[in-house]
Amino acid sequence: MHLSQITPSIFSALGLTTATDMLDCGPSPMGREVLFLIDGFGANTLELFADAMPTISRLTRHGIVQTAFPSTTATSLATLTTGTLPGAHGMLGYTVQVPRSGGRILNALKWDERVDPTNWQPVPTLFERASAEGIRVTHVAAKRYENSGFTRAVFRGADYRGANVVPDLIAETKAALQKTPSFVYLYMNDLDVAGHSDGVGSQKWLAALSMIDLMFAGLMKEMPTGTRIWLTSDHGMVNVGEKIVIGDNNPLNNNVAVIAGEPRARHIYLNAECDSPAARSDVASVWQEYLGDRADVLTREKAIDNNLFGAEVSDDACDRMGEVIAIAKGDVVLLDPERVEKEGSMVGHHGGQTEIETTVGLLTTTLS
Repeated sequence: MHLSQITPSIFSALGLTTATDMLDCGPSPMGREVLFLIDGFGANTLELFADAMPTISRLTRHGIVQTAFPSTTATSLATLTTGTLPGAHGMLGYTVQVPRSGGRILNALKWDERVDPTNWQPVPTLFERASAEGIRVTHVAAKRYENSGFTRAVFRGADYRGANVVPDLIAETKAALQKTPSFVYLYMNDLDVAGHSDGVGSQKWLAALSMIDLMFAGLMKEMPTGTRIWLTSDHGMVNVGEKIVIGDNNPLNNNVAVIAGEPRARHIYLNAECDSPAARSDVASVWQEYLGDRADVLTREKAIDNNLFGAEVSDDACDRMGEVIAIAKGDVVLLDPERVEKEGSMVGHHGGQTEIETTVGLLTTTLS
């Protein structure tokens, strides 16, 4: 199963004619579907921390889902809502360089109003496609996300219902299901925030997981009979071990103009004189020789040949891609020397290709 297959399958169950049920969801029981996404809820959480989430642990396990690369929120949510891979939708990471901008970096989650969201992510969302066929689509999440560029790029087509506390999140979800056919995308990021600050398994993280489980129990009590709920995530998370600062007593900053991505998945943009496949290969070789088995390092050309971002890579996606891409392995992080304090203070990280980061669960229940 792949993350790109979830939303098309659920919408197919609701009757969307342009979508295919690739995950054997079957017809929607009562025309009411909820997709609850817990940011940072990796598949291993189900095995290691079941005691902290008794309600979620009782759900039916529909399967284990593979995410796209990088295993990060901006990329995964675009993959989820478009049903396409990053090379097609162009959301290649947490931060990437804006082509021909003089080195300006776009933070996908915070955005930059100089960048048009529809041009940056041009693939029609499943939300748009479903709304056009009369399926009521609602996006329930914190109020602060409502008008962000990322929401306009990735979630357009849904009626946004902002809510900042659990009772309101549940109430908005319930209200959105009164008419059928209806689909609600419900999002919470408390677990991801706790993981970044304190680490997976920390007291703060466990408290967030328990809170979400209690919320899910409340959600089940309030939804209309026959509502089918799906629960999934965008990525898992690893706790940091070795920290490598790019250019600090190492050759990693040589010929580098811009550092983007994140500590587990770096997009590296080179100086103008390195604008050739041979020059990119030389820089990648230096990185690989220094990092050894602590990272996989690819040139842009090799990343495309290896289908790192999917078999289809648009011209825009190619333009945005790092000329060198470094993917940390194990518990290593590659820190931007200009952001060492912030990045280095984080305990939990994601973005890489380990099983912990790239597998999430797909769980379900139908309310009786």
